[in-house]
Amino acid sequence: MKTLQQLITGITIRQTIGRFDVSINSVTFDSRAVGEGSLFVAVKGTRADGHQFIEKAISQGAVAVICQQVPEHLRESATFLLVDNSAEALGHVSAAFFDHPSRDLNIIGVTGTNGKSTTVFLLYQLYSKLGFACGLLSTIENRIGSQRLVSTHTTADAVQINANLRQMADAGCEYCFMEISSHAAEQHRTAGLRIHGLIFTNITHDHLDYHLTFDNYLKAKKKLFDLLPPTAFALVNSDDRNGAVMLQNTRAHKATYSLKSPSDYKGKILENLFEGLFLRIGQHDIYTRLTGAFNAYNLLATYGAAMLDGQSEEDVLVILSELQPAEGRFQVVPSASGIVAIVDYAHSPDALSNVLQTIQATRQGGEHLITVVGAGGNRDRTKRPEMARVVSRMSDRVILTSDNPRDEDPQAIIDEMEAGVELANRRKTVKIVDRREAIKTACMIALKGDIILVAGKGHETYQEIKGRRHHFDDREVLREFLNNENEIIK
Repeated sequence: MKTLQQLITGITIRQTIGRFDVSINSVTFDSRAVGEGSLFVAVKGTRADGHQFIEKAISQGAVAVICQQVPEHLRESATFLLVDNSAEALGHVSAAFFDHPSRDLNIIGVTGTNGKSTTVFLLYQLYSKLGFACGLLSTIENRIGSQRLVSTHTTADAVQINANLRQMADAGCEYCFMEISSHAAEQHRTAGLRIHGLIFTNITHDHLDYHLTFDNYLKAKKKLFDLLPPTAFALVNSDDRNGAVMLQNTRAHKATYSLKSPSDYKGKILENLFEGLFLRIGQHDIYTRLTGAFNAYNLLATYGAAMLDGQSEEDVLVILSELQPAEGRFQVVPSASGIVAIVDYAHSPDALSNVLQTIQATRQGGEHLITVVGAGGNRDRTKRPEMARVVSRMSDRVILTSDNPRDEDPQAIIDEMEAGVELANRRKTVKIVDRREAIKTACMIALKGDIILVAGKGHETYQEIKGRRHHFDDREVLREFLNNENEIIK
């Protein structure tokens, strides 16, 4: 149990109404989670404003409220603290409530449009094999040591982050590898955390439904680097022209990695196969189980972070060859039919282009490439036609289908995608709303040696339709039809 006074150290408070010496049993920004002795932080969200629930929070037992606007009708039973930004304050009080767990861990964060999940998973595997107890916070899963927890967001809310970090520290973890999304940066979910190192992978067209402009999206990423302390390291991809932008105002130690431009950690692809990469890092040649140029970047980021952290180069290079790809990231689904099936999370034009370029660079030449892809509902609509344009240009056959339609009409989403398909590519493009039928069709028209790419959902095991999640796993569906000889044309 903490007092309110202990939790607000370091927060700039514009006005105080009430006492500081009240005891706090919990911190929350969700009025439904308020109980006796809670500190309720009223955050202005994208869908709801927490200030509308202050009265409810107090009636449920909240003894203190942090807000940006003081209610007209004050309740004397609660203390009110007026701040400029409630979301930022939430991060700081959450860290204090859980005894600043980030100070007991080395947190290495990864931000960027593509590559976050794979890079944090590679780092988690690497450091675990180096003998460290590690935690993982990612889109795919959260781990505390070897214990797996459910992950629902790329970056959880500030309260959950600090609760997880405290569990990690108490369990003896020395490191935590963490995806940090642009939404998390903009919403101050990592405020109050001490970051040991931060990696920038790349930035491309995505999430403009939330950020509205690319410049806002860029600034959200850059903000994370601007706030790093001098004791941290900042490692960026110098082949992305915005890598230099990330480093402009940071006080952290600066370093770069690349495949093309000069950098501190330079790599070169020697051979690219579906089974893995032969990669040169500096003066050393290694074989890895990951495929494609985008994974070469992820491996270089992992290597660079380990070097900046002072790990043994010899040990790191040996372990890099043992690392496994993250689930749903260029994951090859085994098939007895001789068809190569790949599942990938790519759901932006650039990510799709990267995956398709990797396939083009790896294929032998005579195979057909069949791509199944959709776009999520209630998300950036401007990327839909561009996604379909990229896929139709780089595939032999295209099946536009449903992804997670959420509250939108899946047919309307597919029609918006089709608008980006150029006239010359319309004949090789079909629309099948039912995702299962779309994957089945791809399997039925594929011949031995052909390549099927199912993109967009990756590791996800559900489809979200009208507020409900229904079980759906691209990999399961592929295995079902690829191994059913009656469904495959030999």
